[in-house]
Amino acid sequence: MASGTSESELSSDFGKLSVQHVQFVQRPAVGRRGRMTKIRTNYVDVTSFPQGDVTHYDVSFTPDIPPVFIRRLFKAWEDKYISSKEVGNIHPVFDGRKNMFSAKPLPLGETHTFDVEEPEGDDEEEIARAHQQREAAQAAGRQTRGPRVFRMRVKKVATVNMAQLREFLAGRLPTTPYDAIMCLDIVLRHLPSFKYATVGRSFYTQAGAQSLQGGAEVWPGYHQSIRPAGGTMKINIDVSSTAFYEAGPLLNMVMKVLGIRQQDLGRGLDQRGTSKLEKTLKGLRVQTTHRGAAGAKRYRIAKMGDNANNTTFTNEQGVTESIAAYFHRVYGTPLQYPQLPLLIIGDPSKNMFMPMEVCNVVPGQRHTRKLNERQTAEMIKFTCQPPHVRSGKISQGLALFDYADNMYLNEFGLKVEDDLFIADARVMPAPTLEFGGRAARPETPRDGTWNLRNKNFLAPSSLKAWGVVCFMHERDCPPAVREKFVNELCNTCTQLGMQMQNRSPPVLYANPAGNVEGALKSAFMQAGNAVSSRPQMLLIVLPNTGVPLYAEIKRVSDTILGIPTQCVQYRHVNQAKSQYCQNVALKMNVKLGGMNLAVKDLPWVGQAPTIIIGADVTHPSPTEGKNKPSVAALVGSMDARMSKFAASVKVKPAANIYDEMSLMVIELLKNFYQVSSRKPERIVWYRDGVSEGQFGEVMTAEINAIRKACHRMERGYKPAITYIVVQKRHHTRFFPLERTDADRSGNVQPGTVVESGICHPTEFDYFLMSHPGLQGTSRPCHYNVLFDENNMGSEVATELTYKLAYVYARATRAVSIVTPAYYANIVASRARFHAKGEHWSDTESETSRGEANYASVKAELAKLM
Repeated sequence: MASGTSESELSSDFGKLSVQHVQFVQRPAVGRRGRMTKIRTNYVDVTSFPQGDVTHYDVSFTPDIPPVFIRRLFKAWEDKYISSKEVGNIHPVFDGRKNMFSAKPLPLGETHTFDVEEPEGDDEEEIARAHQQREAAQAAGRQTRGPRVFRMRVKKVATVNMAQLREFLAGRLPTTPYDAIMCLDIVLRHLPSFKYATVGRSFYTQAGAQSLQGGAEVWPGYHQSIRPAGGTMKINIDVSSTAFYEAGPLLNMVMKVLGIRQQDLGRGLDQRGTSKLEKTLKGLRVQTTHRGAAGAKRYRIAKMGDNANNTTFTNEQGVTESIAAYFHRVYGTPLQYPQLPLLIIGDPSKNMFMPMEVCNVVPGQRHTRKLNERQTAEMIKFTCQPPHVRSGKISQGLALFDYADNMYLNEFGLKVEDDLFIADARVMPAPTLEFGGRAARPETPRDGTWNLRNKNFLAPSSLKAWGVVCFMHERDCPPAVREKFVNELCNTCTQLGMQMQNRSPPVLYANPAGNVEGALKSAFMQAGNAVSSRPQMLLIVLPNTGVPLYAEIKRVSDTILGIPTQCVQYRHVNQAKSQYCQNVALKMNVKLGGMNLAVKDLPWVGQAPTIIIGADVTHPSPTEGKNKPSVAALVGSMDARMSKFAASVKVKPAANIYDEMSLMVIELLKNFYQVSSRKPERIVWYRDGVSEGQFGEVMTAEINAIRKACHRMERGYKPAITYIVVQKRHHTRFFPLERTDADRSGNVQPGTVVESGICHPTEFDYFLMSHPGLQGTSRPCHYNVLFDENNMGSEVATELTYKLAYVYARATRAVSIVTPAYYANIVASRARFHAKGEHWSDTESETSRGEANYASVKAELAKLM
C-alpha cells in the first residue's frame, strides 16, 4: 500500500480508476509488414439469409422425456400437424431442446397444445417390428398397449429481427445480435441432426469407422457452425471424430474389453474381470435377440449380477428355477455360457436379469469414458491428416451437407457458396535470435526451427550441488547405464556453456511406490553434504510416464525442498542420445537461472518499460467435484529481451479469484521493479482460457484487478493496459494454395497471419500460425484484442505476438501460442500437482518454506530422518 494513505482513501480513489463494461476496441487498419499472399480456409460464404423477421417459439413436452427422444417426437408432430397443405407446408427448425424457429408465423396463435404419439422406432425397420409385436400379441389374445401420447406445448416468445444482423455485419450496430445468429445456426444444424449421430455442433457417421480396440471405434464426422466474419455470415466446416461403442454381439465387446478368447468365456469371470466389465458396460444400451426380430427389446445396463446358474427366481408354477434352466425350458436351447455374470437391466431395484449372450450392442452410442493409452494413440493416428487430405475431406463435407438441396435452408432463404473461402494473408519474417559464446552469430530460424550446433546459451548457468534419484531397482537401472547418461548430459551442458563443477553427483535408488517424500529429502541431504553447499537441483529417473509419481515429486520439490527437479524417463537414459540431452539441458539452464537465447529487435517493448503477463485461470472439471478450488497463474516478463520471467500462482476458491489476482499482479510488479529499477509504464496482458460469451465479464474484472494492484503499489499509478484473449480451441484451419506458402509438413508457414475475411466484422482479432507443423494439420491461434490503451495497432500486436513465440525456453522451435500464456498454462497445471489427497496447499506458505536457507532445511531434515 502507498505509504501514508488509508484503505478508505485508496478505495475512494480506485473507484475513479476502475472500468465498467466497455465497448471492445474496434479493428484498426490491417498490418502490412511481411509478404502478402492468399490461403484457403475452412469457411464458406453465406450469400443470403432471411430477408424478413423470423418467429421464435418455445417448445415443451409433458411428461418430461429424455433429450434423445425429443427429436423423434418433434418429427412426428411436424409430419402430422405442420408440413401439410392445410397449414401452408411450413418447415420450422428445432434445436432438440426448447427452441423452434419458423420463417413464417405458424397459424397457432400465441400458445397451442398438441397430443403427439411417440413413434414406435427410430427407423422403418423398428416401426415394422413394433407392428409385428402388436399383431402377434393380438393373435395370441393378449392385450396390447398402444403408443404413448405426449402433450406438446408451443408458445410464441419473440420475433427475431434479421435486419439487425445486416446492420451489425455492415458495422452500423455496436452490439452483436446473438438471437439472429443462434437462429441461423439452428437452421443449419436441423436436418443433419435428424440424419446423423449428433454431438454438439458435430455430426458423425459409421461409414469409414475404424476400430480402437477394447470394444470402441472411431467415427468420422464434421463440425459446422455459422458466425459473422469479414462483413458477411460464414459457415465454418471442419473434419471431426469421436469414439463410439462397437455395435454387434455383446460377447464380442466383452472379449475385447477383457482381452480374452471365446474359449475363455466358458470359465466365467473373476471378481476383477467382472468389476472392469461393469465399469465399461454400465449405462450401455443393448437389444435382446432370444425372441427373434419381432420380440426384440432394448434395455440399458445398470450393473452386473451373479451368473445364470446361481441366480434363481420363483417361476409361474411357484417353483424355484435358475435363469439358465429358465432359458433352456422356455426357449429350447441351453445357454452357451451360463457361468458368465448376468446383466441387471433397466431399474436395478427390480432385478431384471439378462444373459449377455442374448444381447447385441445398440449402434450409435457415443463412448464417453476416457480412452486408454492404446486407444488414444489409435485415435490420434486416425485423426492426424496432412493439410491437403484434410482440405479434401472438408470439401467432401460440403457435398455431404448438400446445402443447395436442403429444404429447411431454402425455407429460410439461406444460400451458401459451393467452395472454400480464399482469405488474404501475410507471412511475417522470422525474428533474429541471439546466442552466447564468442563465435556465436545471430541466426534467423528457417521454418520456425533452429539448432544449437556450435552455439552457447546466452547466459549459461553453473551446476555444482546436485544429486540423482532413480525411482527404480538398481538391477533395472544399472549403474553403468546411469553413469553413461550422466556423463553424456554433463558433456552436452558443457558444450552449451554451462559450468558442470561436479560431474559425479551422489545417487540414490528409491521405491516408486514407497515414501517418495522421504527419498527426495534423503537425496537433498546427500547432494548438499557432497559439496557442503545448498543443493541446486535433483535429476530424477522415472520408470514410466505415470502421473502420480511425477506429481508427488513436483509437490515435494516445489513446496518442501524449494529446489527444481529435472525428470527423465529411463528409456531415454538407456539410450543416452545427445539430442535428448540437449533438450534436457535447455530446461536445466533456465531452472538454474540461466538464459538460453533472446530475440533481437523486439518491436515496441524497448521504447518504454513494459511488462508482458500471461494469465491462466483453471477451474475444476465436473468430474473433480465442487470441493476443488480454482487455480490462477500469472507469468510476467522481467526484462526488455523477454528472456526472464517470474511466476505467481494462487490456489483459491473461485469466489475471490480476482482479489487474489490483484495481489499476484503486485507481486510481479515488485519483481519487475527489483530487476529493472523502473515501474512498468505499459502492461500487455495475454489471457488464456476465456470463451467468447465471457469476454466482457472476465476482461472487466481482470482489468480492475490490475488497476487495483497498481493503485495499491502507488496512489494514482496507472500504466496503460492492453488486454488480449488467447484462444486455441476453435475449428479454423489454413491450407496453402502454393508450394511456396507451405512448410515441410505441408502447413502454411510460421508467421502467417489473417486479419480479415474470416475475422470479426468490427472487433480487433486475428489468426496467427506462429509454429511449424510436425504432423497433421496445424491449428492457428486466435487472438482477440479487447482493450488497448497502448494503441498498439495491428502491425505491432501481430509482430510482437509472433516474435514472442520464439522465446519459449524449453524447445528449439517456435511454439503455437504466445510464450507468456504458454508458461502460465504450465504453472497452473503444476499447481494441481501440489495437492496431496484432498488437501490443497497454501502457495504463499509453500514459497516461504522453499526459500528457507540450507542450514535450516538441513536441521529440519536431520530431525525427521
